[in-house]
Amino acid sequence: MPSAVSPEVESLLRRTLGERRIGLVAWRLLVLQIAHPVVAAGMDRYSTYRAHPWRRIEHTMESGSRLFFAGPEERLLEVARLARTHRRIRGTDAAGRAYSAEDPEVRGWVMVTLYEAMTAMRELSGDPLSARELDVLYGEFLEVCGALGIPREAVPASAAEVAAYVDRHVREVLEYGDVVRHLLYEMLREAPVPRRLAGLGPAWPVVRAAIAWTLTTLTVSDLPPAWHERFGTSRGRAGAVLSWTLHHGLRHAMNLAPDRVRYRHRSEAGGAPPARVPRPRGVDSRPARLETFFRQVLDQTGNGRVDSADLQAMVHTMCWRLELPVEREDAVYAAFEGWWQQLRQSSDADGDGAVTCAEFVRAMLAGVDEDPGYLERGLVPAVRALFRAADTDGSGYLGPDEYRVLFGGPRVHPAELNDGFRELDADGDGRIDEEEFVAAFAQFFTARSEAVAGTALLGRA
Repeated sequence: MPSAVSPEVESLLRRTLGERRIGLVAWRLLVLQIAHPVVAAGMDRYSTYRAHPWRRIEHTMESGSRLFFAGPEERLLEVARLARTHRRIRGTDAAGRAYSAEDPEVRGWVMVTLYEAMTAMRELSGDPLSARELDVLYGEFLEVCGALGIPREAVPASAAEVAAYVDRHVREVLEYGDVVRHLLYEMLREAPVPRRLAGLGPAWPVVRAAIAWTLTTLTVSDLPPAWHERFGTSRGRAGAVLSWTLHHGLRHAMNLAPDRVRYRHRSEAGGAPPARVPRPRGVDSRPARLETFFRQVLDQTGNGRVDSADLQAMVHTMCWRLELPVEREDAVYAAFEGWWQQLRQSSDADGDGAVTCAEFVRAMLAGVDEDPGYLERGLVPAVRALFRAADTDGSGYLGPDEYRVLFGGPRVHPAELNDGFRELDADGDGRIDEEEFVAAFAQFFTARSEAVAGTALLGRA
């Protein structure tokens, strides 16, 4: 991987991409990426963006931070992780066309749209980069493409060729399909409240509608002229006014702001842990717990049905945090695929190849109540593979840090994870062995009462 990056080149790339106002062109960037038919097919089949848009955005931003802002070692880890993810995204789309996320041309397009978004941000704000600055920015950008293994012939050779490259793709390759329309007109109008805005409560639908209109109007207005010509869309007077006001206004505001306001910085989640809601005594808590597990963990696409791709997406999220080598990641995928086959056979009552929430709850309850070996033939092997993957130091135990890496995320507050770890640490030695871990999962699926330690595995509702 090239490593000789001059301070001037590095600072221009990071300064441009790190500005908070890059968010004004973020949705425009996603539209151009997803309009590529291969990206659209992969998103539709494998992505969790419909059910968990904020988590998907969080992962994307984290990946970008590692690629563009981290040191060489962390960048290499991210490159390897992306390679492992992309090699699993392949198939045939609704039109019968084969697709693969490893296609160099597609990967080149996705990366070039990111560079083009940075230049568009400057142009739309009335402060375009000079020809020299564009060359400097593109030079650093090409180094990242090289680190990702994207062939030079898959991207424009110079900054001067990017505009024609983008215009050609818009006119000849991109498609204005259902996934793009959903991103533009539906996703934000149905998105759940982000954790950091949870205090809005009942006001969220009103705020969400205002955000959705603003972002859709801005995004459509800012799309390239070739897009409007090909797909018959238009900036519109309202869009043009909104775009000019936001881009120019925010540029002037950020120029006056201190760096800590102008540029993005990573921060740790904080605040008070969510309050626990006690359940009535004597009531079997399993159905409600299984329904929650189905919606929040298994149903990654948010369509009310679970299939093999959902479990792959779930495993991807966990492997993303653990940064596993290929052979260990493959072992986790294989174990969870085995669990999926059991779920499909025992839960798919109508034989349609997918499992609904009702089918899942009904089959799990019947399985654990009527068959003592039910969990041992599906869930337990998957859990053991997960434990061994999370045991990154090979000690045979999970410490608090390893536990938090495995289960941490926007849904569970860190304080809840700490409580869950302490409850699972049955002997109080500050670590969880494999049998304690497996027992906790078994309790999560079988305990009728919330008083059992395993029900706090992922934090209490």
